[in-house]
Amino acid sequence: MKANGKTSGPFRLKVWGRNACFTRPEMKVERVSYDVMTPSAACGVLEAILWKPAIRWMVERIDVLAAIRWESVRRNEVGGVMSARSAGLFIEDQRQQRAGLFLRDPAYTIHARFEMTEKAGPEDSVTKFQEMFLRRAEKGQCFHRPYLGCREFAADFSLIRQDAALPEPIAESRDLGWMLYDIQHDNRFDENNKHFCIESCRPSFFRAEIKNGVMMVPPPDSEEVRQ
Repeated sequence: MKANGKTSGPFRLKVWGRNACFTRPEMKVERVSYDVMTPSAACGVLEAILWKPAIRWMVERIDVLAAIRWESVRRNEVGGVMSARSAGLFIEDQRQQRAGLFLRDPAYTIHARFEMTEKAGPEDSVTKFQEMFLRRAEKGQCFHRPYLGCREFAADFSLIRQDAALPEPIAESRDLGWMLYDIQHDNRFDENNKHFCIESCRPSFFRAEIKNGVMMVPPPDSEEVRQ
């Protein structure tokens, strides 16, 4: 595994689960998943295994390992959000029944690297975090259970070593249209309540397609990524 001092060598991680929902933001009421895992969801899986302020994950490619199948589910959801400043939440008043179109038995190989950020200290290095991620991924360790889009869809994962053969992607190609790339949150510190709050969200998108089961992900500063 080679690194250039600021960017790690490549990692390959297989992830799978019973269901997944990578929610399309244009669907306002019902939850409808994209056909394939989004780059932001892939970053979320990696950050569940290793997150540090000193590194930033960059997904380069996602291999689709299982046929794209769908499952329609109707379920109860809570329409409100409880916060520390609220008096509580009475579920019966906030209950809503919604339908969801989810992926069934999805499986992917995530290809990614990380780069060092401006928050890296003098004791931080690419080698240090590479070894940390490899050790944690091989042992199945994570800060919290990774999930496939929504928290209720828990994900299993296993590290694919560089000397191991890659799982075979599906033999399918399709245009996926515009896909969510990431959401940047602009935070503001509230002096009165002494906490950070989200001031605005800036989503970015890219034109996605799978070729023989492989979806390439452009770099975040690429012209292919648009806000």
